[in-house]
Amino acid sequence: RAFSNGGYASMQRVSKWNLDFMEDKVAGKQYRELAGRVDAAINFMKACGIDEDKPPMMSTDFFTAHEALHLGYEEKLTRLDSTTEEFYGCSAHFLWCGERTRQPEGAHMEYFRGISNPIGIKISDKSTGESVVSLVKTLNPENVPGRITLISRMGAETLREHLPRLIAAITEAELNVLWVCDPMHGNTIKTESGYKTRPFERVRDEVMAFFEVHEQNGTHPGGVHLEMTGQDVTECTGGTAEVRESDLEKRYLTHCDPRLNASQALELAFLMSNKLADMKKRAGAAGAR
Repeated sequence: RAFSNGGYASMQRVSKWNLDFMEDKVAGKQYRELAGRVDAAINFMKACGIDEDKPPMMSTDFFTAHEALHLGYEEKLTRLDSTTEEFYGCSAHFLWCGERTRQPEGAHMEYFRGISNPIGIKISDKSTGESVVSLVKTLNPENVPGRITLISRMGAETLREHLPRLIAAITEAELNVLWVCDPMHGNTIKTESGYKTRPFERVRDEVMAFFEVHEQNGTHPGGVHLEMTGQDVTECTGGTAEVRESDLEKRYLTHCDPRLNASQALELAFLMSNKLADMKKRAGAAGAR
């Protein structure tokens, strides 16, 4: 939080967010070009007399999220807001329930019903439209926009097969939800050498499938859940960084799940940006007809 509000996130620093180990990589070149355009825009603002030292240009919002797995921990950090008389889980801004914690009659669901935080629900190819609609109605009986986020984790091909029926069920029930893709957890494999890893190409394919399915169904892809680091780690294989299975042992630093390194994360960010730009063009062309 100190970094996000203390000037480190300032748009004037875009060119200074250097990652030396990416100097010769494709994503590094793309990032420098983008940073150059941002710098040019800021210089133009200065020339027009616009003050770039305003909070939106100097800082960024910072939020936390996790799965509310351990109820004892969550309950101890639950507080009553005296101004609204509503309870909030204060262990994070955004809490979610997963395959293990979204049983309709379970204690976790009862806890989620009692707090006013925005809530995420992980859904997989095993989820039925009826069960997802029921969960959303239980946790958001007044259908408040922004209260519920549905986070799909399926793998690319499975997502293409199963996400459309879940979208159809939610649309038919006229429920307000935000759709998010988690391309990490459905694409974790274990190598012969014993390392857990995630092939970049599988992660990329699931994100692209997520965008395409929503475009085909006339709904909006609302976000992507990634696990990444700014470090030059070797935990996920593939990408233009060309991390091979034999490279995993070199800089495998995670204490939990494998993360995209800086090069892979930037590569995916540019791929998503290009994909969304193409979708916007198609939507604009369709609206003009």
